[in-house]
Formats: sequence, structure tokens, C-alpha cells
Amino acid sequence: MHKYMIVVLVVAALCAQSEAKVFTRCGLVQELRRQGFPANQLRDWVCLIEAESSRNTAVIGPVNSNGSRDWGLFQINDRYWCSTGSSPGKDCNVRCRDLITDNITRASNCAKIIFRRHNFNAWYGWINKCRGKPLPDISKC
Repeated sequence: MHKYMIVVLVVAALCAQSEAKVFTRCGLVQELRRQGFPANQLRDWVCLIEAESSRNTAVIGPVNSNGSRDWGLFQINDRYWCSTGSSPGKDCNVRCRDLITDNITRASNCAKIIFRRHNFNAWYGWINKCRGKPLPDISKC
């Protein structure tokens, strides 16, 4: 009985810490508007996010060939953009773990910094699945 209670408590603690959200397409569009993404880029951002994380804020990618990982909705790389330590850092001055919550403000701000420097070409998901291809229909959103 004691072991069972420990397992239940551990599972409950993990669930309480989990702040992940999987957006619907229109829910994502509404949130991106709220975050100030330009209307004329929304279809590209939606395509990028669907390609990179399937609209799931909690995704942490597998280890890349250079030892780095990609975090959250936008799959932001920890080699350049976010700190895996306890203090915010790197070019977005943010902790990577702050990019995997249901509050996407920090992730959005970092994605905008990346976009200003590299456009959508910073994301392989966008290059491979969105560039020059039909973009998602968000007209009903």
C-alpha cells in the first residue's frame, strides 16, 4: 500500500507541474494574434508550428547531431537561443524550460527575435514543409 501511495503522489506531482497545451489550429491563430504576430505572416507561423511541434507547447525534440535540443511550440534550439541552466541566457535571455509551458509569451518573443535575424529559414520544419507549398487555411479562424 505504501509503494502505491508514493507512485500516486509522484504521478500527481508530475501532472501538477505539466503546463502543456495542444492548440487547435484556430486556437493557435487567436493566440498568435494576441501575441502580436503580423496578420500577413500567420499562415506561415501556423505552418511552422504544425511542422515543428504539432501545436504542442511541451515538445522537447530529440538530441540533435551537435548535442543541442529544440524546445516548445516553435522548437527553439538551446545551442543559441535559450539556457538549459537555472538562469535565463543566450540570445533570447530565457530558460529553455520557460519555452515549454502553456503561456507562450516567452516562446513567442524568442521566435520573433529568431525571425528578425533569420526569417523563417531558421526552422527546418518551415523550409521542408511550408516554403513554396500550400499553407494552412486559417480563413475560418
